[in-house]
Amino acid sequence: MKKAMPLPMDVRLMNFTANLLVVGVVLLGLGGWVWWALRHPVFAIQSITVQGEVNRTNAVTFKANVMPRLNGNFFTLDLDLARQAFEDVPWVRSAVVHRDFPNRLRAVLQEHQPMALWGDEVASTMVNLQGQVFEANIDDVEVENLPRLKGPQGLSLDVMKMYRHLQPVFQAMDMDIDQLELSPRGSWRVLTKTGAQLELGRGTQDEIGAYLQRFFRTLSQVTARYGRTPTSLAGADLRHKDGYALRLRGVSTVEDKKKP
Repeated sequence: MKKAMPLPMDVRLMNFTANLLVVGVVLLGLGGWVWWALRHPVFAIQSITVQGEVNRTNAVTFKANVMPRLNGNFFTLDLDLARQAFEDVPWVRSAVVHRDFPNRLRAVLQEHQPMALWGDEVASTMVNLQGQVFEANIDDVEVENLPRLKGPQGLSLDVMKMYRHLQPVFQAMDMDIDQLELSPRGSWRVLTKTGAQLELGRGTQDEIGAYLQRFFRTLSQVTARYGRTPTSLAGADLRHKDGYALRLRGVSTVEDKKKP
């Protein structure tokens, strides 16, 4: 057998140069295609499909608030920025944004479900079912059916949980919480729909709930002494160590020295 003779150095250089040129041409072709794809108007975002919960937001709102913030086309659009643009729309709690080839976006939304008003009466903020504070047009909801919650910044979830814990206790006495407030010092205050104000003091959910239940167990007995019923309750202070102070409509301040 004849041994293959090694190619001369100049031939090998020519082959290497030819291969390199082929690779370069291919890369230039791919680069040109990518440049064309990035610039071609067919890939510009033409439409957005919105799915999920969109009961309080319409197409006009999305067009005005989202479209101006979408920079790039199907390939270059930043989906995180697009998601943030949707979530900045009033009433939108969360958004998941997908690309639909070749020029569409699809957003799946979840709306805030208001559970209560939040903050002072002049505020347009609410608390959703997850305990998150959000801002939206309160005229979009039936305000008279929502309680008002107040508390330090960042503690909306704690206030919401306390409301859910105490509301059944009040309802058992044919009362409803109209306002629940947590002070900066950690003290709780309730205002009922009938206008009675109760100072509940500090404590956990279980502690405050226990104080309140003991108070309500004796309320009928105390009000009966003055010819009144629990519905005449105007206010109570449960922060006393050995009892509580009670105010009844049409009666001077009442002191009960027994623990509630």
